[in-house]
Amino acid sequence: MAVSRARPAVLAAAVVAAALVIGYAVVNHSGGAAGPVKLRTPDLQAIPAARHEPPIPAHGAYFGAWVRQGAFTQPNQVAALDTLQSDLGRRLAIVHTYLTWQAKFPTTSDRVAVSQGSTLLLSWTGDDSIAVSSGRDDNVIRQRAREIKAIGKPIFVEWRWEMDRPNLRGVVGTPAEFIAAWKHVRAIFAQQHVNNVAWVWCPTAKGFEPGGDAAAYYPGDDEVDWVCADAYPGFGPYRSFDDVAQPFLSWASHHRKPVMIGEFGVPQRYSPQQRAQWLRAAAQTVQEDPQVKAIVYFDADAFDATAADGMAIEDGTAPMQAFRQIADSPYFNPGGVRVSG
Repeated sequence: MAVSRARPAVLAAAVVAAALVIGYAVVNHSGGAAGPVKLRTPDLQAIPAARHEPPIPAHGAYFGAWVRQGAFTQPNQVAALDTLQSDLGRRLAIVHTYLTWQAKFPTTSDRVAVSQGSTLLLSWTGDDSIAVSSGRDDNVIRQRAREIKAIGKPIFVEWRWEMDRPNLRGVVGTPAEFIAAWKHVRAIFAQQHVNNVAWVWCPTAKGFEPGGDAAAYYPGDDEVDWVCADAYPGFGPYRSFDDVAQPFLSWASHHRKPVMIGEFGVPQRYSPQQRAQWLRAAAQTVQEDPQVKAIVYFDADAFDATAADGMAIEDGTAPMQAFRQIADSPYFNPGGVRVSG
């Protein structure tokens, strides 16, 4: 917030404090439906970061995706990544990858992503929160910490993403139990001197809507490097990205952290034109919020999804044209990356 030099510093501080207390304003933000406008978090570049963490872009936002084609095999994963990047004419700044609690890491496709210069976003499932806090899994955590350190490149880690989903309550436990487990995992990584990780806390965007409890699982600003949410329109009528994401973005504006959209996608039950419109509007929402520093698309169909609810984007379609326009935008290419060769 700019303040005239002619005004006293006390007045400037009062203006900022008042804005933080007010918290929300209501405007017509998405073509008819009134919603909250989030406060802007100033000077994110001033946030201290570990020496090898992925840097926060000074301007713009990283662009990435999880991509899958056919059966989940490593050759298929490598081929899917190559195909999407060829369609886009650039490599992904972030390549999303998922890992079960004791699975092998890194995989072949993980190594390919790192070797081409992309940053991994590792979503790691975790175990029962109480068991993790008890120390039962310390050997697993130490092994993973050593493996991630050995990558030798910056990496985003989402430990037990979407922890607020009701169907995970039996494993995640209460917010206090989850937070204790999160802190335990981080403490072991610190003991192993792992300094190439940015810790990403990533519940669902839906969990910030009325009745949701995502915020209760937040471990605290001193335990998190990036705040994140997974944003999907869900079932029912057409719903814009802005409508889905704004409750989370409003919450995030009160935390001096860069924001990541760890997963987002538009379902195939929308028409091709609606899907293209949804994607372009999503990009506009992100560009209007300088706190959002990374977006990661879910370019795949969930294993249990019907065709109508799949999120994959096919080449030669209106949605892919819109998706490529986002990828081509300098705003979503702060590193100026292209496909090599």
